[in-house]
Amino acid sequence: MIIDCHTHINNYHNETQESLSEDLDKLQKEMRRNRVDIALVLTSYKVSPGRPSTRAVVEATRDLPNLHVVAGICYTTFAPGDLVEIRDFIKEGSVKGLKLYPGYKPFYPADHKLEPLYRLAAECDVPVMIHSGDTYSPRGKVKYAHPLHVDDVAVDYPDVTFVICHIGNPWIRDCMEVVFKNKNVYTDISGLVLGNFKDRFQRFMMKQLQEMLLFGVEPTKVLFGSDWPISSMESYLRFMEDLAIPASDKKKIMYENTARLFKLDVAGSGLKRNSLLDRLK
Repeated sequence: MIIDCHTHINNYHNETQESLSEDLDKLQKEMRRNRVDIALVLTSYKVSPGRPSTRAVVEATRDLPNLHVVAGICYTTFAPGDLVEIRDFIKEGSVKGLKLYPGYKPFYPADHKLEPLYRLAAECDVPVMIHSGDTYSPRGKVKYAHPLHVDDVAVDYPDVTFVICHIGNPWIRDCMEVVFKNKNVYTDISGLVLGNFKDRFQRFMMKQLQEMLLFGVEPTKVLFGSDWPISSMESYLRFMEDLAIPASDKKKIMYENTARLFKLDVAGSGLKRNSLLDRLK
């Protein structure tokens, strides 16, 4: 089985044009083509015609058992009252986690404004994914997106599970320390490249990830994700196929860890277990 823990259905090329149904179709086709069984869809830090709201994505995916929603939170417009609807979505199983976008918005994860959100995550036992590292937008301010800032909230909210997105790239060693130190912090490997991996960069990133898994970060704390459509699912799966780690560790990264953290009903989904692990045997 393959679970992609980090995908989007935003229209990055033209945010003024609504494209929810079209982008959902593209995602489903991309998943079928690459034999990806389940994907988490992360909604954006802002709402526009090309960046649908959490409510719109929840409604559009209700009858799609292979897609689950992670609710993106906008720091600048966020108010505690906004959590009422999100709590309802979590309780009904439509939303599986929360996502913060420091760097894209100028705030640190430990900002007191976010306390109600972390309390909700603890109450409902859902993970909080936090953008870290470089930003797709050149207008992002990366000082806010350093993975070391996740350590603050990990310590202050020990009952909340946090996922550092993009292994903190380029601050991968700092991400390693935060994940190693805190039992409630995980990381995903998404968004390391725009489009496809090129040979030289793939070798470089492969070395970084292999060193991470060799020197301190357990494979139980790493999640597979692509950041589609910014990054290519196909290229990411080739990257994982070539990664020189035991097949049992790949199994954890490719689906077991995500299924456990986000409470995905893998056994009851009726999905065929195929793909990458079969090719590794």
